[in-house]
Amino acid sequence: MKPRLSARTAFGVALFALATVPVWVGNSYYVDVASQILLFAVFALALNVLVGYAGLVSLGHAGLFAVSGYAVGLMLQAGFGHAAAVAGALSATVVTSAVFAVLALRSTGIGFLMITLALGQILWGIAYRWVDLTNGDNGISITARPAPLGISLAGAPSFYYATLTVFLLALAAMAAFDRSPFGASLRGTRDQARRMAALGYNVWLIRFLAFLFSGFWCSVAGLLYVYNKQFISPQVSALQASAEVLLMVISGGTATLLGPVAGAAIVVITKYVVSAYVVRWNLVLGVIFVAIISLMPEGLVPGSVRIWGFARRRWLTQRPRGSAGQEGGPQAASCTGAPPAAPPPAQEQTGSGKFARRASP
Repeated sequence: MKPRLSARTAFGVALFALATVPVWVGNSYYVDVASQILLFAVFALALNVLVGYAGLVSLGHAGLFAVSGYAVGLMLQAGFGHAAAVAGALSATVVTSAVFAVLALRSTGIGFLMITLALGQILWGIAYRWVDLTNGDNGISITARPAPLGISLAGAPSFYYATLTVFLLALAAMAAFDRSPFGASLRGTRDQARRMAALGYNVWLIRFLAFLFSGFWCSVAGLLYVYNKQFISPQVSALQASAEVLLMVISGGTATLLGPVAGAAIVVITKYVVSAYVVRWNLVLGVIFVAIISLMPEGLVPGSVRIWGFARRRWLTQRPRGSAGQEGGPQAASCTGAPPAAPPPAQEQTGSGKFARRASP
């Protein structure tokens, strides 16, 4: 089977499995877990734009995630409709992302990491301490979910399909970004920032636009989260939330499309399914992360591809029929009575040193 055909077949099977989750799962709780896997996959894909393609590790994206949730909750409480609240939340998060980018892109490496961490903690402090606005530790509740095109999202299956639609849009946007000239230029700033600047590219502007693109999809994930839980609290913007989504990206594989999705599935399943059977589920999650980093330093998805390629070459690929010792090889030809081909005539070298020349036979 050709690689392109095999990839299309695998994508078709995966899409069919995702589309039929409410049918073969049945239980509303596990359908809700599947919705959370998809929405956190969108969150991880958004962070992967910076971590994987730009080489900028952020620990403040949970703050952007929370800005979206709090914005839609506050606007709904103020009497706005769902459409206006969603538009306001997206706008507020993109503006906040611009502020984050202007402050954080003054540095790279550990400096960028520390600035984003500080900005995320500022947003957590606002959510926790500004009680008159955010209701503090009690959080903000949402009474109803939207009904786009007249379709109610009150049930777990309907909300799952809405989340799946948004997830597929995010995946398509990330695939287009990965193949676009902008994605290539962003990878260039990651690998050779000085050379990109010498070629005339505005490195700061490329990173700034990538930050806005990442912040937009963080906002989308935050909207899905707050409508899924119908509640948001300061814990959403805590450092632990930023660390979890960063682990999703790193464990699944940075600068890949399916790596963040696999990482989100591992974290969410461990948190909401394994925890029902194992009390110390954090230990299980830590062991999984250590095993992935030890055995597959490049991440789960690239590592799995590498292992599958090795296994296919080692055990599944047949040796060519013309190899030595097999039928059709040189040894077999000598047994049929046909004389082997004569070796090329040796060339005699005359002279010495740099004036040596080759005599024709």
